[in-house]
Amino acid sequence: MSPLVEFSDVSKVYNGGAEQIALREITLAVEAGESVAVMGPSGSGKSTLLNLVAGLDRPTTGAVRYDGLDLSGLGESALARHRRDHLGFIFQFFNLLNNLTVRENVLIPAQLGPHDPRAASARAAELLDRLGLGGQARQYPAKLSGGERQLVAIARALINRPTMLLADEPTGALDTRAGDRVMGLLDELNQDGQTMMLVTHDPKLAARHARRVISLRDGQIVDEAVLTPTHPVTAAELVRVRVEEPVA
Repeated sequence: MSPLVEFSDVSKVYNGGAEQIALREITLAVEAGESVAVMGPSGSGKSTLLNLVAGLDRPTTGAVRYDGLDLSGLGESALARHRRDHLGFIFQFFNLLNNLTVRENVLIPAQLGPHDPRAASARAAELLDRLGLGGQARQYPAKLSGGERQLVAIARALINRPTMLLADEPTGALDTRAGDRVMGLLDELNQDGQTMMLVTHDPKLAARHARRVISLRDGQIVDEAVLTPTHPVTAAELVRVRVEEPVA
């Protein structure tokens, strides 16, 4: 059985005046049901990695495959369907529309495809109830706390039952209590089989909430740690790897 996501010798170069190499010959596989954290300093290529999975960027060389399908061969319409049908996105700053209610924000992805409106509405209500926000469905985002807004963003990411969640610094704008609540929910989803790729600069978060940690620097994978109950990796060890490990 092939991996859900597979990078084969992928490099990404941006040409905005001065050539910028974002990723260098990345080979990586993510299995269905995994929770993978991607760590590294700013500019190491973390967000580019997510963008390639989402088809928001295309590799300069190499191939990115999703469930065996080479994303490089898809047109823009097919890539939009790929994002709609297979992926859920969670961002650091929520990206909610302030002129829409909580319920309306959650329903946005379902309205982009051929989904039954009644089924989508029932799904939204189910998700908001599960997240403890059922009583705030008609509120506007400005009335919510940061943690509540991130929970709304998670409900929106889950509305179309994606096979994979892509989370880019999902707790970066939250206080500790709200961040713990959000990550606890993501842990529950992963335990239920949800595949997840999480970008973070926080070694504590990666050590606590991922089963595998990929460390990037200068666009290259410099370390990979598999976390198990019998072989945990501490935050201090992840920091050491990120700072000290030489690039091959």
